[in-house]
Amino acid sequence: MALRIRLSRIGSTHQPHYRIVVAEIRSRRDGDAVETLGTYDPRTKGPQVKIRLDRVDYWIGKGAKPSDTLHSIIKRARRDETSAPAAKEPAAAPAPAPAPAS
Repeated sequence: MALRIRLSRIGSTHQPHYRIVVAEIRSRRDGDAVETLGTYDPRTKGPQVKIRLDRVDYWIGKGAKPSDTLHSIIKRARRDETSAPAAKEPAAAPAPAPAPAS
């Protein structure tokens, strides 16, 4: 059983929306999936991908291969994940003003 991590379309006409799934290579594009790993909405502004990278790593470890499109999406998600914690760190509190000398 060869597995592939790929996109499965769920959007309507002219409004694409995709699920990121693990499926057998021989199954249909929108056929049964082994597991759903996330979603991809190319029409939104801002974050387009919601993906569970820990499960992606698990399936890649089991031999699943991502499609070319998904390979670039995963790479972008990993880059965004590493830069996001640095942006969310709270700003340092300003130092208290020294007491006036008497």
